[in-house]
Amino acid sequence: MEPKKYQKGRGAQKNTPNQFLQHVYEMREDFLEFCRLEGEEAESNKTQYIPIFPKTIVNKVDSPDVGMMYSMNPYQGCEHGCIYCYARNAHEYWGYSAGLDFERKILIKKAAPELLEAKIKHKNWKACTIVLSGNTDCYQPAEQKFEITRKCLEVFLKYRHPVGIITKNALVLRDLDILKELNTHQLVGVNVSVTSLSEKTRRKLEPRTASIQKRLKTIKVLSENNIPVNAMLAPMIPGINSHELLPLAKAVADHGARSFAITVVRLNGAIGQIFTDWIKKAMPDRAEKVLHLIQDCHGGSINDSRFGVRNRGEGKIAQQIHDMAHLARKKYFRDRQFPRLRTDLHEPYKNGQMKLF
Repeated sequence: MEPKKYQKGRGAQKNTPNQFLQHVYEMREDFLEFCRLEGEEAESNKTQYIPIFPKTIVNKVDSPDVGMMYSMNPYQGCEHGCIYCYARNAHEYWGYSAGLDFERKILIKKAAPELLEAKIKHKNWKACTIVLSGNTDCYQPAEQKFEITRKCLEVFLKYRHPVGIITKNALVLRDLDILKELNTHQLVGVNVSVTSLSEKTRRKLEPRTASIQKRLKTIKVLSENNIPVNAMLAPMIPGINSHELLPLAKAVADHGARSFAITVVRLNGAIGQIFTDWIKKAMPDRAEKVLHLIQDCHGGSINDSRFGVRNRGEGKIAQQIHDMAHLARKKYFRDRQFPRLRTDLHEPYKNGQMKLF
């Protein structure tokens, strides 16, 4: 049987088993062979949009390693296909694989704006920054079609509620009008992810994301409109992009970012299998070296669940990465600071008192 070819345009190269399912569906080899002989596709590589109907949308974040208290995700799964994405594991809770299913079966929460409004209008809710999205990108390609993120931003503006955004898609500029209005009240901050300055690397690591130039332009446009931007130079993957940390920091600083953050890659759960399979197909010449370097950052394992350590890593290689980050902050971000968002404007709007004016 011929070896499977590398699938361009996708991050994961296979579906891994779902740890929560007792029975697993697999295509029989005789059926796959029949498809090959007949010139047919055994399965579609097209993206599916699947509506789901959650009862709540705002999630409390308990992890001490994440700089947010609440997040919300208009979409589950992400067509961007970033091979390292920690959110892949969450797709298993919905009965899908963390591999190709995560990129091809996108779950759509059309009621997100209404659920958000109900949450922040509740009498016991105290305003606290809610981040779009803590898990999957709120500006992934599905947003062009469904515009759920834009509708949620309108709710945040209506109730003068602070919101953070994490994205690696230039589509965020479509909503510049709302972002500018939110920013007049100091209610929004945007985190733009930039993981490499090499398009070749970007296309392999994050196949359906915006180009590097578009992301840098996004930082520039937001910054020119005084909207605060934090650059997410994460994850740092030794042997792939960690050597770019200093030029990355300079590039985002030159385009107006006020701060940056890093993490050291970790490959928990199914992501370890998915990443290992991917790198042996996408970068076979350096696969073993990269995997060993990642292990060196996590006590000999690619999997690390220890609070306080898992995102930082440990050992000499992780320390070198953090030393470079420290140098980058001193060199390029000495007089810059990401502002704290306001929470004191929300209460009068929540209670409807502004209607009196």
